[in-house]
Amino acid sequence: MKARQKILLLLMAFALVLVSACGGNNSGNSNSSNTPAATNAATNGDKEPDPVTLRIAWWGGQPRHDYTMKVIEMYKSKNPHVTIEMEYANYDDYWKKLAPQAAANELPDIIQIDTQNYTQYAGRNQLADLTPYIGNQIDVSDISQNAIDGGKLGDKLYGMNLGVNALGLNYDPALLKKAGIESIPENWTWDDYVGMAAKAKEAGLFFDSGMRAEVFFGYYLRTLGKTLFNAEGTGLGYEDDQMFVDFFGMLSKLVIDGAVPSPDVLAQIKGAEDSHLVLNQGIGVWQWSNQYVGLQQVANRPMALAPMVGPEMTKGLFLKPSMFFSVSENSKAKEEAAKFINFFVNDIEANKLILGDRGVPVSAKVKEALKEVSSEAQIQVYDYVAWAESNSSPMDPADPIGSAEVFKSLTSLAEQMNYDKIKPEEAAKKFRDEATSILKKNK
Repeated sequence: MKARQKILLLLMAFALVLVSACGGNNSGNSNSSNTPAATNAATNGDKEPDPVTLRIAWWGGQPRHDYTMKVIEMYKSKNPHVTIEMEYANYDDYWKKLAPQAAANELPDIIQIDTQNYTQYAGRNQLADLTPYIGNQIDVSDISQNAIDGGKLGDKLYGMNLGVNALGLNYDPALLKKAGIESIPENWTWDDYVGMAAKAKEAGLFFDSGMRAEVFFGYYLRTLGKTLFNAEGTGLGYEDDQMFVDFFGMLSKLVIDGAVPSPDVLAQIKGAEDSHLVLNQGIGVWQWSNQYVGLQQVANRPMALAPMVGPEMTKGLFLKPSMFFSVSENSKAKEEAAKFINFFVNDIEANKLILGDRGVPVSAKVKEALKEVSSEAQIQVYDYVAWAESNSSPMDPADPIGSAEVFKSLTSLAEQMNYDKIKPEEAAKKFRDEATSILKKNK
């Protein structure tokens, strides 16, 4: 009998152990395999993402720093496994800090890059190719191919376009009418432009404040099916110097005739508030679309945007990336960096903080959503860039190494032509010689 009691007691004890093992653990231990999260992970085959630290660097003023930090906090709240270290400065200090980091292969995971420095970093294998992440970690379903291709160098994508701008004439419609011109047609030509400039002069106005040589000569060449640089970056992209003579001959004549201000007059302008347009002395300004809002705010009166001059305007016009987010080649967290870039580009709430500060958003959905919280001038820019997107061609390859020296030469020669110190024919030959000497180093 005692033996049977012992057996029964042993059986009861064993049963209690089984119940304890199979029952829930109510101790509050978050590592328990029976918590709902762990159960779902076991069911779905998922697991909590591993902790990741990203370094992100950008330049800008204090307003950009402030909203970028808010966007980063928003991202971290949705992705608690990600820690983000921020490095930011003004433009000049930013590049001074980035250069030694690049030399030591210690670049941040995510880097803000401008078009001027893009080739230098991408061409030296310091940036990762983002192609594998496009359509995966980076959603491009609402982004045009032209906007994506703006970050390409060769057949690789080294930067995600954060926003786009388009060239055009920012002008005052009331001053245009004062010069006896009712409107600027969408398909206007260089002859139309010269004629309007003459009417402006007769009305005691400047038509515009001139065209930046390197930007608008490049546009003019595109309308003729040529480019400023060849595809390899080893020389100029056009052979006939008559193109140079025609373009700069036309522009310098407008300056010499007084329809456009001379360089010494322009040198007196220290800011937008001093511009002839703001002072009601000039009809318009040739510039990028992202500069329109600031100019309109200073002018504080209705303004408009006109397209570039033709013929073949659609061949010349292109969407220019304002800047890129790139991922460093030495990053150990490329996929997570790509996910952050996707958030920055596509998240509507994040972009309500950004408000197009880095260029008109490349996502069509984001652009449409921002109209609800944007000023009338910002909406004008969104609409113009949307129009340009349908009336433009892919941009040229990124400017080659040495382009800054080439631009310096072109700007100097343009100024000399505007002072009538050198004729366009001589300037064309001199520019070709100087540009060829600079670019041949890339061979």
